[in-house]
Amino acid sequence: MNHPKTLIILPALNEAANIAKTVERVHKNVAWADVLVVNDGSIDETTRIAEEAGAIVLNMPYNVGIGAAVQTGFKFAARNGYEFVARLDGDGQHHSSDTIRLLEVVQSGEYDVAIGSRFLGDGDYGTPPMRKLGIAIISGLLTLITKQRVTDPTSGFSAFNRRAILLFAKLYPNDYPEPEAIVLCYKSGLRVHEIAVTFHEREHGVSQFTVPTRSIYYMFKVILAILINMLRRVPSADGN
Repeated sequence: MNHPKTLIILPALNEAANIAKTVERVHKNVAWADVLVVNDGSIDETTRIAEEAGAIVLNMPYNVGIGAAVQTGFKFAARNGYEFVARLDGDGQHHSSDTIRLLEVVQSGEYDVAIGSRFLGDGDYGTPPMRKLGIAIISGLLTLITKQRVTDPTSGFSAFNRRAILLFAKLYPNDYPEPEAIVLCYKSGLRVHEIAVTFHEREHGVSQFTVPTRSIYYMFKVILAILINMLRRVPSADGN
């Protein structure tokens, strides 16, 4: 079967314990796709292990943050003619077998962006209550703004067609980009659709959002960023 040119972006920061298994799972489930690990200034063996697992690796000069790391992946995809992109995290929390379902959504031509939601169905492995409350508040705000139901605005598990790749190669939020990216999609005319996916607990390492005060800080910071983005001029996905 002839598959469209597809890239899997895996941003990674000190994921030496997780990255090999993540890359191998992607190769197994999306065998036709190239895998790009964007090493965001890791001080461990992330680069060596990712390369040995068969990934293309781009090394950032220092820790630039998740937004800039992901945008680097979009720039790589835009310049190298990829038709579709899927983004997963390097920690193995996203089930790579769901990647095909996300790609099918954007390959259908009906949508430009597909987001995997842990809150549609039984995909949530156990989000801490404080973070779940923050997600619910951000979801409500984005649903109000976009006039479309948003259930998982912090999900980094997503897929994109060429229109979205080209837009995000030029313009992509920094810091915690996922909720802001939904606003950019809305303002630029990109069509977004959520599907149910399964998230897993990371096998090694600890998420930064296990500390309740960090979740509260994140919620207020994201709400402010969303409101600021509503005031920004955003080009349409067609370049106008």
